[in-house]
Amino acid sequence: MPLMRALYSLALWLAQPLLKRKLKRRAIREPGYGHAIEQRFGHYEQAPERQANRLIWVHAVSLGETRAAAVLIDGLRHQYPGVRLLLTHGTATGWEQGTALLKDGDVQTWQPWDTPGAVQRFLTQFQPRIGLLMETEVWPNMVAACARVAVPLCLVNARMSEKSYRQAKRLAWLSRPAYAGLTAVWAQTEDDAIRLRSLGAQVPAVTGNLKFDATPDAALLAQGRAWRSPSSRPVLMFTSSREGEEQMLVDALKLRPVPDVQWLIVPRHPQRFDAVATLFQAGGFSVSRRSSWQGGPERADIWLGDSLGEMALYYGLADVALLGGSFAPLGGQNLIEAAACGCPVLMGPHTFNFAQAAKNAEAAGAALRCVDMPDALHQSAALLADPAGLARTRRAALAWSVEHQGATRRTLEALRHTLIESAAPIAG
Repeated sequence: MPLMRALYSLALWLAQPLLKRKLKRRAIREPGYGHAIEQRFGHYEQAPERQANRLIWVHAVSLGETRAAAVLIDGLRHQYPGVRLLLTHGTATGWEQGTALLKDGDVQTWQPWDTPGAVQRFLTQFQPRIGLLMETEVWPNMVAACARVAVPLCLVNARMSEKSYRQAKRLAWLSRPAYAGLTAVWAQTEDDAIRLRSLGAQVPAVTGNLKFDATPDAALLAQGRAWRSPSSRPVLMFTSSREGEEQMLVDALKLRPVPDVQWLIVPRHPQRFDAVATLFQAGGFSVSRRSSWQGGPERADIWLGDSLGEMALYYGLADVALLGGSFAPLGGQNLIEAAACGCPVLMGPHTFNFAQAAKNAEAAGAALRCVDMPDALHQSAALLADPAGLARTRRAALAWSVEHQGATRRTLEALRHTLIESAAPIAG
């Protein structure tokens, strides 16, 4: 093992007790983090896989990656009937979302902590045919171990922001061998591809963003629109809001209230639902939580979307959405799902995690750029007061989301050649 990776491995090994304590503390708020903690260190109760090299391994660390993986998994099942999947995650929300994707014979487990021992136990336990890492997840010891046992390891739907690129260059002694050790990388955009190639990755093609191929849940979307219809006030949504951003909204509303608007707040992380409700109540707003609704939304200043898996419902309710993660310097959240639901988006200044998508959406008229939260309130009020302009923006959002579809087909075609190169059968 090269010296620098050996030092990295030692640091991770020494950090294991800290990680265990962190997981147990987090499990108090999110019980999912307390589930099967030993799996994260490569210890499993079930017997090792007997049908070696049959599982296709898909790693989707969190909620967004798991949603993107869903369309790829559907494509794999269609292309390879009877395929068995190994689905791994790093977060409780990713695990919960991933459970809905499983079928008989599939396996779900935690991503192993990137120590040589945990990684080797993981590969011995499951013996995957191929590994597909979603978007950004590249771990040096996992890459090296897969190369050692001839498991092709690919990064799909890959993205590399300018910020992440600068960080990777600072750690080039660790990142370059990891990216160079991947079998193939299929990037979302040409800018992503340029950065990834610069780090040593083999990027044979730009395949686009899988999130464009995700179809919103039609029943949830229809339910949201039905609930919106009786409302006499337009619904302004703050989607996937992050810590600190709700306070920005409260402060801005004190200076520039938006009259005759129903606010819908959907925090990005479920462990913050209670804190967000308390924040708005302390600011003098009444709050109605989705979890308490029976026949539909209850009258209140703020509707709080405190559920998982219902984003299409919330976008159906909303007339316009402010994009969470973009008003604080956090890089922005996914705006593609909103566009696919025909919900125009107002973005803050920080969208570096989805730079190309944000740029293209703005150019297509599907999203508007705001300099800060007060400007977002000003622009949203203007858009809501202009029915014709709002309708145009809705149409532009839908057209933009359709225009960029096709990443699943291109990714599956690229993967087909990699899978064919392995002689072992895909499914029994």
